[in-house]
Parts: sequence; C-alpha cells; structure tokens
Amino acid sequence: MRNFQNTCIWITGASSGIGRELALQMATLGGKLIVSARNEQALNQLKTELAFPEKMYVLPLDITEIDTFPAKVKEAEAAYGRIDLLVNNAGLSQRSLVSETDLSVHRKLMETNYFGTVALTQAVLPLMRKQQAGHISVTSSLAGKFGFYQRAAYAASKFALHGYFETLRLEEEAHNIKVTLLCPGGIRTNISKNALDGKGKPYGRMSSLQEEGMPADQCAKEMINAVLQEKKEVVIGQGMENISVKLKGWWPGLFWKLLKKNKPKDI
Repeated sequence: MRNFQNTCIWITGASSGIGRELALQMATLGGKLIVSARNEQALNQLKTELAFPEKMYVLPLDITEIDTFPAKVKEAEAAYGRIDLLVNNAGLSQRSLVSETDLSVHRKLMETNYFGTVALTQAVLPLMRKQQAGHISVTSSLAGKFGFYQRAAYAASKFALHGYFETLRLEEEAHNIKVTLLCPGGIRTNISKNALDGKGKPYGRMSSLQEEGMPADQCAKEMINAVLQEKKEVVIGQGMENISVKLKGWWPGLFWKLLKKNKPKDI
C-alpha cells in the first residue's frame, strides 16, 4: 500500500500538533477521514483546509469520556461504512519532578493516555474483526521506551501502551489486524505547553526539547510511512534519538551517561 486511496481512517487528537498534520497529509494521500478531538471548532477549521472537504467527517470526542465510545464508534462506522485504520493519537503530557508530582496527576495521565486509548481500541475492535481486516496505529513516545527527566507519569502511561498493543498485535494477527507503535522523540508542537505540572495545572511553556525538536509535519510524514509499510514499531527523532533505544540495549552504561548529559535546560 503506497497511499490511503479508499481507506477509511479515524484520527484522534486531530485538532493540533502531530494529529493535525497526520490528517492533512493522509487526506492528500487519498484517505477518507474521521477526525476527533475535544475542540470541534478547530476540527471544522481543519476541514476547510482540504481540497476535498467532503472526505473529512468531524466527530468531536473526549478520550476520557469512555461511556460515549459505543455511540461514537457507531457514528464513525456510519460515516463511510467501515473503519480501516484507527490512529490513536490523542494524549496528554506532564512536566514535573517525581518528588513534586501529586498522585492525581499520575491518575489523569493514565486515564487519558492509557485507559482512553485502550477503551476506544476495544470499542473499534469488533468492527475490524467483522471486516477481517484493520490497522491500529498508536502514538507512543520515546518516553515509552525509557524514562526521562520530568516525565515519570507520562513515561509510565506510554510504557503501559506498549504492553497492551504488543499483546493485541499477537492476538489479532489471525484476524488480519495489524498494529504499529510510533515513538516520536522531541517534536516541535505545543505538547509541553499543554502538559500538566506536578499539581495538575497547565505547564504553560515550551520546553527546550520541543523548541529544538523535529517539525510536526516531518514527524507526521515519517509516521505515515511507517503505517504504510505496516511496521511494528518505529522511533522518530533527530540525532541520538534515532539510535537511543538500540544504544540502551547494546551499551546500557554508556546510554545512561549520555542521558544524564542531556538533562533538560529548564530543570
């Protein structure tokens, strides 16, 4: 598969950042899109930017409101008659030291990044099984492969996704359902501005990792290539980010020394 022609794609977290770029680029590649996020106004604006806006269906969704998912899945299916690709992209980050982070923040990150994503996946799964085909992509993070400063709650929620979706991949292979885990590093989005601090309030500023990160459109392009190639997992980043996971496995002592040297400037 080299494009998304005749492919019905549901993207969560599509109102900004990586999700927005995914929607724009997937539409260009021929996909029929269902775009979801809490911000309906931003989704409607996104629709106006397409050459063929009739190929985008706006479906507002809050990833933490799990009770609404059965009805949302029915509406998504009704839009085009099927769901070929579910892009689990909605999520929330965190910026605070472990010693300064309330337990409520850990719970909020797990409810958003893990339980919300899992619940939506399981709501879509029966449809994909009925179709005997489907593909599920998940925006994890480099923080889903190893811990990093000020990311304990975020990393824990992303680690959990890997355990769930690696198992799902094994179990659903017989139903022709594929899973791709996408692990971006520092990407130039507002993720840190929208992150929670240790008390659960907005962090409100751009962290150095995002300021110096890969542009969101480039990240989206690499994520799309990974999905089209049906890769199981891919790390997307710049410089050392691209070899960090392998380095951790091959030379863990060196890896941790380098990680400490890359302590964020804003701690």
